[in-house]
Amino acid sequence: MSIDRAGFPFVLAFVVPAGLCAVAGWTILATAFGALALFMLWFFRSLVLAPADGRVVVAGRPEPGIAPPGEWQQVSIFLSPLDVHINRVPIAGRVTRVEYRPGRFLAAYRDEAARENERCEIWLEGAGVQVVARQVVGVLARRVVCRLEEGQVVGPGQRLGLMKFGSRMDVFVPPSAGLSVTRGTRVRAGETVLARLAPADPQAGRAQRP
Repeated sequence: MSIDRAGFPFVLAFVVPAGLCAVAGWTILATAFGALALFMLWFFRSLVLAPADGRVVVAGRPEPGIAPPGEWQQVSIFLSPLDVHINRVPIAGRVTRVEYRPGRFLAAYRDEAARENERCEIWLEGAGVQVVARQVVGVLARRVVCRLEEGQVVGPGQRLGLMKFGSRMDVFVPPSAGLSVTRGTRVRAGETVLARLAPADPQAGRAQRP
């Protein structure tokens, strides 16, 4: 199971004493520390990391006609020509769908850019729910590159692909996720936490795909 690297110290803080207690024969303490280690694994697995450098322009309710079918929260990141345009995987999980759509080259900060511009949509399943990342090119970005394939197992922060020059990245998370950013927040790919996923709802993330 892949987790964000920021979580390793917290996981080890309980794994080490759990192992020592197990060796010493202190079963109850070993079990308690082990349970805490598992909780930390789940907690950091549930992080949704920024897939791109840039500035948050949307955080909360989806823009009209922008989100995939279903109920979502939207976080959109605008990348200026000065931002690094390498894109990274936002969550640990499995790629369930990759769909490229040709389109126009409107300014990436415009609302209609997410509907009309060239883009690539990546569906990821992790922590029992679906998260969607969408690469959207802009006026200067004339090509979107995605190197992920359906069925691939990925880790948070892993390279996803790139967009050339000014562009935007949309991320859609379940309504139950807790957002960690607001409009205007500067984010770094693979480092900044956009949201934390809530425990999986058996009905969530399944009926959302068209």
